[in-house]
Amino acid sequence: MALNASFVSPTADAKVAHMITQFDTAGLLSTIFNGFTFWKAALALLVGAVLYDQFMYIWQKGSIVGPAMKTPFMGPFLDSVNPSFTKYHEKWSSGALSCVSVFHKFVVIASTRDMARKIFNSPTFVKPCVVDAAYKLLRPENWVFLDGKAHVDYRKGLNGLFTRQALEQYLPGQEEIYNEYYKRFVQLSQVENKGKHIPFMQEFRLLITAISCRTFVGHYCSEEAVKKIADDYYLITAALELVNFPIILPFTKSWYGKKCADMVLDEFSKCAAKAKVRMAAGGKKECILDFWVAHMIESENYRKAVEKGESPEKPAMLIRWFSDLEISMTLFTFLFASQDATSSAATWLFQIMADRPEYLDKVRQENIDARNGDIHAEISLDVLEKLPWTRAVVKEVLRYRPPVIMVPYLAKKDFPVTPEYTVPKGSMVIPTTYMALHDAEAYPNPDAYEPERWITGDADQQTKNWLVFGTGPHYCLGQTYAQANLMLMIGKASMMLDWDHKVTDLSEEIKVFATIFPMDDCLLTFKNRTAA
Repeated sequence: MALNASFVSPTADAKVAHMITQFDTAGLLSTIFNGFTFWKAALALLVGAVLYDQFMYIWQKGSIVGPAMKTPFMGPFLDSVNPSFTKYHEKWSSGALSCVSVFHKFVVIASTRDMARKIFNSPTFVKPCVVDAAYKLLRPENWVFLDGKAHVDYRKGLNGLFTRQALEQYLPGQEEIYNEYYKRFVQLSQVENKGKHIPFMQEFRLLITAISCRTFVGHYCSEEAVKKIADDYYLITAALELVNFPIILPFTKSWYGKKCADMVLDEFSKCAAKAKVRMAAGGKKECILDFWVAHMIESENYRKAVEKGESPEKPAMLIRWFSDLEISMTLFTFLFASQDATSSAATWLFQIMADRPEYLDKVRQENIDARNGDIHAEISLDVLEKLPWTRAVVKEVLRYRPPVIMVPYLAKKDFPVTPEYTVPKGSMVIPTTYMALHDAEAYPNPDAYEPERWITGDADQQTKNWLVFGTGPHYCLGQTYAQANLMLMIGKASMMLDWDHKVTDLSEEIKVFATIFPMDDCLLTFKNRTAA
């Protein structure tokens, strides 16, 4: 069917005819064609383009909620330059499906739990997409842009990197980073700022970048390189904002972001080469890169043995050989997926724990008890995950302030998302996770932070609403890692540090920057904790 199934053609004709009449009220079209000059021709083309732009918007909008008319060409672009969470929320609340059109891109927004789940679970009709600049930053050949069987096959080769056995090996390296950065937090607060409250949002971003680099590439990346990546990663986030100019021009956000992305890819490629040498020599596996390369070597040895006519034991995960650049691009997507989201969760978690010390006390006590009183003792993944209050405060912050509020998809073909409406091919389709996670039926009193719901309530049973890490074929590979990391982070901080939050009128207001942060950037001050 050529037109949107939900659109009533006579109404469309009437609207377009009315628009043309309005434009010709002053004889504009007649004047243009009576004295045809270059400027009149240009004006005629402009008027025609405006009419076509409006017609296409009305046709694509059909019966769903959205502005009656579109600001010519750019749509609500100016609103998107400085995104407002309040306006996003108003859009989500306006209907199960709503729409906007920005420049050439028609966008359908899915707000309800069931509508979001339908999109997440419809790989036949949609595929994940990103802003135009992301293809240039992540590279067009990156695995995240694969679709269908190619994506499934590639993803299978990555599953072994996030097993419980692997996650257990990453914990010591993460503890090292937390020890280092918590000392930095105290130095920054007490020495450099004399105990004054300062914005810590950026400090949490630096911390999470360092944690990610240690987890993903271990010690193959020098401290200088990690610091460079941590300092500059902000440029990548800025380059991937929704409304950036799609062409990379010198000295724009996209240009600076591309330079930083190329630097990260080059550094990770060097790490991959080093890991291949070290793992071939029988080195100990300490990071995601080690596990990946070890699987590659094991698979390669198996294939060579089979070629010789031998009957070796088949590896549990048989994968192909990946080039240094392929590995680098994949690790970069891990960094891309974890950096902003985990930074957001960390910022909110430290703020909320400072404001609700009764929960922080429970977290602190169970972490001390789990380590038999030695706050510097390492902890296993099994023990960590069995700490009820540590788990509850992390789960609740992910629900209360979900780091990923929207996930963009592209309609590969006309998508009959409801019996009444078909998303046109080529449209962007964006399910939100926020409304499902603030559904009063699943989570009573949803706009309050209540970690008890994960201990004495039935929050764990609301699996259909738990969309923090998505669902369907593109669910987040690292969801267990992300939650364990946050539990380790707040557990160690509770034992080692005391911190205070300066509450402002903007502390609970939400700022949108790739993900969500407190509007005042979280004003904190830290000091070393002394035993009570």
